[in-house]
Amino acid sequence: MLLVFVIICLLAGRLGAVLTATSLTDWYPSLVKPAWTPPDVVFPVVWSLIFLAMGIAAWLVWREAERGQFLKPFSLFFLQLFLNVLWSFAFFGLKNPLIGVLVIAALIAAVLATTRAFSKIAPVAGWLFLPYILWLGYAAALNVAIWRLNA
Repeated sequence: MLLVFVIICLLAGRLGAVLTATSLTDWYPSLVKPAWTPPDVVFPVVWSLIFLAMGIAAWLVWREAERGQFLKPFSLFFLQLFLNVLWSFAFFGLKNPLIGVLVIAALIAAVLATTRAFSKIAPVAGWLFLPYILWLGYAAALNVAIWRLNA
Protein backbone atom coordinates (compact mmCIF):
# COMPACT_ATOMS: atom_id res chain seq x y z
CA MET A 1 0.00 0.00 0.00
CA LEU A 2 2.93 2.35 0.54
CA LEU A 3 3.66 2.31 -3.16
CA VAL A 4 -0.02 2.93 -3.98
CA PHE A 5 -0.16 6.05 -1.81
CA VAL A 6 3.14 7.38 -3.14
CA ILE A 7 2.00 6.80 -6.73
CA ILE A 8 -1.34 8.54 -6.09
CA CYS A 9 0.48 11.58 -4.72
CA LEU A 10 3.07 11.63 -7.49
CA LEU A 11 0.30 11.34 -10.10
CA ALA A 12 -1.45 14.34 -8.55
CA GLY A 13 1.84 16.20 -8.81
CA ARG A 14 2.25 15.09 -12.41
CA LEU A 15 -1.25 16.31 -13.27
CA GLY A 16 -0.38 19.67 -11.73
CA ALA A 17 2.81 19.75 -13.80
CA VAL A 18 0.87 19.02 -16.99
CA LEU A 19 -1.53 21.88 -16.19
CA THR A 20 1.48 24.12 -15.60
CA ALA A 21 3.64 23.18 -18.59
CA THR A 22 2.37 25.47 -21.35
CA SER A 23 2.35 28.55 -19.13
CA LEU A 24 5.95 27.97 -18.07
CA THR A 25 7.22 28.79 -21.54
CA ASP A 26 5.21 31.90 -22.33
CA TRP A 27 3.05 33.43 -19.61
CA TYR A 28 4.99 32.77 -16.37
CA PRO A 29 8.35 34.12 -17.64
CA SER A 30 6.61 37.36 -18.63
CA LEU A 31 5.34 38.03 -15.10
CA VAL A 32 7.02 40.46 -12.73
CA LYS A 33 8.19 38.39 -9.75
CA PRO A 34 9.69 39.34 -6.39
CA ALA A 35 13.45 39.14 -5.95
CA TRP A 36 13.02 36.21 -3.57
CA THR A 37 11.49 33.96 -6.25
CA PRO A 38 13.52 30.74 -6.43
CA PRO A 39 14.97 29.47 -9.71
CA ASP A 40 12.49 27.42 -11.73
CA VAL A 41 14.48 24.20 -11.18
CA VAL A 42 13.70 24.33 -7.44
CA PHE A 43 9.95 23.82 -7.85
CA PRO A 44 9.85 20.26 -9.29
CA VAL A 45 12.46 19.04 -6.79
CA VAL A 46 10.64 20.47 -3.77
CA TRP A 47 7.23 19.32 -4.98
CA SER A 48 8.48 15.79 -5.70
CA LEU A 49 9.84 15.50 -2.16
CA ILE A 50 6.60 16.90 -0.72
CA PHE A 51 4.46 14.45 -2.71
CA LEU A 52 6.71 11.58 -1.60
CA ALA A 53 6.37 12.61 2.07
CA MET A 54 2.62 13.02 1.59
CA GLY A 55 2.32 9.46 0.25
CA ILE A 56 4.34 8.06 3.15
CA ALA A 57 2.17 10.00 5.62
CA ALA A 58 -1.03 8.65 4.06
CA TRP A 59 0.34 5.12 4.23
CA LEU A 60 1.24 5.53 7.92
CA VAL A 61 -2.30 6.66 8.69
CA TRP A 62 -3.79 3.84 6.62
CA ARG A 63 -1.59 1.36 8.49
CA GLU A 64 -2.29 2.75 11.99
CA ALA A 65 -5.97 3.72 11.71
CA GLU A 66 -8.51 1.57 13.44
CA ARG A 67 -11.76 0.57 11.82
CA GLY A 68 -13.99 3.62 11.45
CA GLN A 69 -11.11 6.13 11.57
CA PHE A 70 -10.54 6.35 7.82
CA LEU A 71 -13.28 8.64 6.54
CA LYS A 72 -12.31 12.01 8.00
CA PRO A 73 -8.52 11.91 7.52
CA PHE A 74 -8.71 10.50 4.01
CA SER A 75 -11.54 12.81 2.96
CA LEU A 76 -9.34 15.72 4.02
CA PHE A 77 -6.30 14.14 2.38
CA PHE A 78 -8.00 13.77 -1.00
CA LEU A 79 -9.55 17.24 -0.68
CA GLN A 80 -6.11 18.79 -0.24
CA LEU A 81 -4.75 16.76 -3.18
CA PHE A 82 -7.63 18.05 -5.32
CA LEU A 83 -7.01 21.64 -4.20
CA ASN A 84 -3.31 21.23 -4.92
CA VAL A 85 -4.06 20.30 -8.54
CA LEU A 86 -6.76 22.99 -8.71
CA TRP A 87 -4.19 25.61 -7.72
CA SER A 88 -2.03 24.66 -10.71
CA PHE A 89 -5.07 25.01 -12.95
CA ALA A 90 -6.12 28.34 -11.41
CA PHE A 91 -2.70 29.97 -11.41
CA PHE A 92 -1.15 28.51 -14.56
CA GLY A 93 -4.07 27.09 -16.55
CA LEU A 94 -6.31 30.13 -16.13
CA LYS A 95 -3.28 32.41 -15.84
CA ASN A 96 -4.98 34.07 -12.91
CA PRO A 97 -2.88 34.76 -9.80
CA LEU A 98 -5.88 36.17 -7.90
CA ILE A 99 -7.84 32.94 -8.24
CA GLY A 100 -4.60 31.18 -7.30
CA VAL A 101 -4.51 33.19 -4.05
CA LEU A 102 -8.06 32.09 -3.22
CA VAL A 103 -7.34 28.44 -4.00
CA ILE A 104 -4.05 28.36 -2.08
CA ALA A 105 -5.82 29.81 0.98
CA ALA A 106 -8.31 26.94 0.83
CA LEU A 107 -5.44 24.51 0.21
CA ILE A 108 -3.58 25.70 3.31
CA ALA A 109 -6.73 25.26 5.41
CA ALA A 110 -7.23 21.75 4.02
CA VAL A 111 -3.58 20.80 4.60
CA LEU A 112 -3.72 22.06 8.19
CA ALA A 113 -6.90 20.04 8.78
CA THR A 114 -5.33 16.97 7.17
CA THR A 115 -2.21 17.37 9.29
CA ARG A 116 -4.29 17.56 12.45
CA ALA A 117 -6.37 14.51 11.50
CA PHE A 118 -3.28 12.52 10.48
CA SER A 119 -1.42 13.48 13.68
CA LYS A 120 -4.17 12.03 15.85
CA ILE A 121 -3.71 8.62 14.23
CA ALA A 122 0.00 8.56 13.37
CA PRO A 123 2.02 11.47 14.81
CA VAL A 124 4.89 10.91 12.37
CA ALA A 125 2.42 11.42 9.51
CA GLY A 126 1.65 14.86 10.88
CA TRP A 127 5.34 15.70 11.05
CA LEU A 128 5.76 14.59 7.44
CA PHE A 129 3.32 17.33 6.46
CA LEU A 130 5.41 20.07 8.12
CA PRO A 131 7.61 20.76 5.05
CA TYR A 132 4.43 20.93 2.95
CA ILE A 133 2.91 23.51 5.30
CA LEU A 134 6.09 25.60 5.28
CA TRP A 135 6.39 25.42 1.49
CA LEU A 136 2.73 26.38 1.07
CA GLY A 137 3.28 29.42 3.28
CA TYR A 138 6.14 30.46 1.04
CA ALA A 139 4.19 29.61 -2.13
CA ALA A 140 1.20 31.62 -0.89
CA ALA A 141 3.40 34.65 -0.19
CA LEU A 142 4.92 34.28 -3.65
CA ASN A 143 1.46 33.94 -5.21
CA VAL A 144 0.23 37.10 -3.46
CA ALA A 145 3.36 39.01 -4.48
CA ILE A 146 2.99 37.96 -8.12
CA TRP A 147 -0.67 38.94 -8.09
CA ARG A 148 0.09 42.37 -6.63
CA LEU A 149 3.08 43.03 -8.90
CA ASN A 150 1.09 42.15 -12.02
CA ALA A 151 -2.35 43.55 -11.17
